[in-house]
Amino acid sequence: MLRTSVIFYLLLLMGCGSEIEPAPMLSSAQTVIVSQGAVEGVQSPYTPTSGASVTVFRGLPYAQPPVGELRWQPPVAPASWQGARKADTFSDSCYQPQHTSNFVWRREAFPVSEDCLYLNVWTSDTKRQQPVMVWFHGGSHTSGQGHSPIFDGSELAGQGVVLITINYRLGPFGFLAHPLLAGESLYGSAGNYGLLDKIAALRWVQNNVAAFGGDPSNVTIFGQSAGSQSVCALMASPLAEGLFSKAIGQSAACVNTIPEQDANGYERGRKLVDALDATTLVALRQQGPETVLAASESTQWADASRITVDGWVLPELPNATFRAGRQAKVPLLLGFLADEGVELFPVDTALTEEGLDSFLTMLWGDNGQALKQLYSQPGLTPGEIHHAVVTDYFMAFGMRRWAEYQQAIGQPTFFYFMDHVPPAFHLYMSEPPELSLPGGPRSGGAYHSGDLALVFGNTDKVGFDWNEVDRKVSKNMMRYWVNFARSGDPNGDQVPLWPAFNPVLQSTQVINEVPMTVQGVRRPQLDIMAKPELL
Repeated sequence: MLRTSVIFYLLLLMGCGSEIEPAPMLSSAQTVIVSQGAVEGVQSPYTPTSGASVTVFRGLPYAQPPVGELRWQPPVAPASWQGARKADTFSDSCYQPQHTSNFVWRREAFPVSEDCLYLNVWTSDTKRQQPVMVWFHGGSHTSGQGHSPIFDGSELAGQGVVLITINYRLGPFGFLAHPLLAGESLYGSAGNYGLLDKIAALRWVQNNVAAFGGDPSNVTIFGQSAGSQSVCALMASPLAEGLFSKAIGQSAACVNTIPEQDANGYERGRKLVDALDATTLVALRQQGPETVLAASESTQWADASRITVDGWVLPELPNATFRAGRQAKVPLLLGFLADEGVELFPVDTALTEEGLDSFLTMLWGDNGQALKQLYSQPGLTPGEIHHAVVTDYFMAFGMRRWAEYQQAIGQPTFFYFMDHVPPAFHLYMSEPPELSLPGGPRSGGAYHSGDLALVFGNTDKVGFDWNEVDRKVSKNMMRYWVNFARSGDPNGDQVPLWPAFNPVLQSTQVINEVPMTVQGVRRPQLDIMAKPELL
């Protein structure tokens, strides 16, 4: 039971949402030509601090609606249209369950549809070639959307990049693996439809971003949580080769050790399809989306990894690809937050000392007790120690391993650790009517997803209690991210020096009011976690 719960915790990726978007400003319409026809954008309702005028193109299709016979198929290029398509409205979010949360990942009712393969573009200048940044949202591969206010691209576009966010298929619609689906595939592949959506979006970017003032030879993919895991997986996928030139990963990797039965997806897929009592592809595709979601819930389909080793999109476990140096040869910026486990990995209050020792021995053998000593503090319960270990193994260890693998193939690699504590906020709501923490708005620490408003410069679009220190941190993070998108190096533009990562010094940039470099954050703990090497 303990092992099952640990695997669940290790594979859970949070960050999901709904949105409240101001009414679009209809002035300063701008028309560009893409492969499918003309599109007319609108002026962003938000003016960036640079003062630039930003145009946003909302709801551009990068694939045909994956419905009917296209459900559980690789994305198909979108159809063309006549005349100018008004790009003034965001698409529906991809189909996902509705729920609420008392912490940051609150979601309320919002439109969902299987017809959801759309992207959004923010640009301040369509006449010159700017760096391109393509964002993949988080949400455990089961929830979220690219058009929430926290991901508004106005501020980053004002910094001189073309900012693109996308929606991609989620949950069983995006990641169901089953022999019936593999049997109809030309490649014997099933699952990873959500990854194929991202690849299709990146191909669309290559073909069309120049019309928006973007440089197709200078594309940075970035994402957080499940979005970061997707960045990692795309670096391991031969199908994504040449579609991006840089990568940024925030708070999740794909190189942690996971059981192969969780990575192949077929066992979980069989249970889900059996629950639907569907024995043919026709019967499977006739199931309503709510019925599919209900079967996913009843079979605990989403309790394990959503990325499948399918032999096509991912020929092998990503960890094997990275260990062998076969991943994308691109600069990498990545890191994690100080308190990732808050609300993400619940504390097991019933865990005994014996249970903790058994868990540590199971994963690290004789090194387990040494690891326990590094995490033990007066007053901590076995459950709290277990929580700290699990958090660091999933987040810190995985991110450091990813950095080590990329540096080993000679690519510039920049590692960060954010310990700035933001105020609590609802990621996907403009107003926080029920949001409170017992210890005050900053008592959640530097929690999972707490960096998002800072990276996008959208601190005042969500939550409350933002102050000038937060805005200073945000300004530096945006500069680092944009510098990296321009050149593959976060340095320059009046930000403190950020040395590249190497396995000896393990230089790590601490993101706080005044960024500074330290050597090897939590190194003793992570070094023990690497022994024995878990394959």
